[in-house]
Amino acid sequence: MNKIIKILLIIFFLLITNAVNAIIEPPFKNIIINKDPIEYKSILFKDYADNIVNLKDQKSQIYLLNFWATWCLPCKEEMPYLDKLQSLNGIKIFPINIEKNSKSKTQVFFKNLEIKNLSIYFDIETNLVNLFRLRGLPTTIILNKDQKEIARIIGAVDFSDKKFIDWINNFLD
Repeated sequence: MNKIIKILLIIFFLLITNAVNAIIEPPFKNIIINKDPIEYKSILFKDYADNIVNLKDQKSQIYLLNFWATWCLPCKEEMPYLDKLQSLNGIKIFPINIEKNSKSKTQVFFKNLEIKNLSIYFDIETNLVNLFRLRGLPTTIILNKDQKEIARIIGAVDFSDKKFIDWINNFLD
């Protein structure tokens, strides 16, 4: 009888462990999770009207800073997914274009992709590119409610994928 109870407890423990890992484990291989969240002194960029946006002035549970360019094909593929993701409560997405002199190209890019839920932001001086040590596009930095980096996505992903939405919802508590 003791053997059966021990076996049942072991099975129960394994099931619970796997369930917890499934929640924490990222849905895509190109998501890198930070063991310890990374804090940045300030995160500043510009909006379409050239006003400085200080992330400290924003309120959300999760922030996604998506770095992209109009010439980047994977960026073009993932932008509609980001547009859909913006409709989730508790998530604020900042698609930040890194190109110089790209206001009109960016407008056309958003219009052609029928982007309706996102605004246009810029990092023309590449301050954030340097701060986050970006190595390619697209790259998405995921920040928690304290605006500390908890993960980053290198390359494109389908942000509308149920696995991703379930995973990101774990941070919306």
